[in-house]
Amino acid sequence: MAGPTTRERGTKAKSGPATPRAPRKGRAGGRLRIPVSRPVVLLLALSILLAGGAVWALYGSNWLRVEQVKTTGTQVLTPGEVLAAAAVPTGVPMISVDTGAIEDRVREQLPRIDTIDVVRSWPHGIGLKVTERKPVLLIEKDAKFTEVDRHGVRFATVTKAPKGVPLLELAAQRSPSLRRFGEQRLLEGAVRVTSELPAALARNLATVKVTSFDSITLDLGHGRTAFWGSGEDNAAKSRALLALMKAAPEAGHFDVSAPTAPAASGS
Repeated sequence: MAGPTTRERGTKAKSGPATPRAPRKGRAGGRLRIPVSRPVVLLLALSILLAGGAVWALYGSNWLRVEQVKTTGTQVLTPGEVLAAAAVPTGVPMISVDTGAIEDRVREQLPRIDTIDVVRSWPHGIGLKVTERKPVLLIEKDAKFTEVDRHGVRFATVTKAPKGVPLLELAAQRSPSLRRFGEQRLLEGAVRVTSELPAALARNLATVKVTSFDSITLDLGHGRTAFWGSGEDNAAKSRALLALMKAAPEAGHFDVSAPTAPAASGS
């Protein structure tokens, strides 16, 4: 008896039951399952608790609140004046203190302050570290003295001249330099000269007279003056002046406007 033909065998093979596919591991509903162990869950829960506790400690508890405000660095000003200008709130969370706003208030109300650094001193303190401006020149008017610092900033007016600070005579009203550069630029030139003088010259300096941008004269006391010229090449001019004063101790007038060719005259 003849066996099944090739076509019949192919038909039976196709019509037979399909072999079921093995299910893919780790999938449910087409999504990948990521097994999470109990220690990981506990660690996550602990992290959340710690974060919440930290936020509560910083903002909600009474542990980290402002109780003390101290200031350091005052010389002319009093600590009370700085504290009043700073107006640091007490009883509030330390973390909520706006240090930038405090610095702005102090600078606005106290021009004598050059720099201020507001720092948190955990757990209950705020520190105000201030540096006051130092006068390098004084402008006298109506029996009062305006203090000028090394940046040319006029920061305070006092009735008594601080000891050892020279006067500024700004006599450039008719000078073309005043129209060209302005009073502030001439003032800054005088400040630059004064600030860069060596101690041997600065300790006897009584007056700085400015008549134009390139005409600055120093009154060195004891009847001696020095024509400085502009407020440039100050180191070279200082060296030349010290050498002249040593070489001609009896001279009354020195010219160092050209420091490579200084001159002395008078007695």
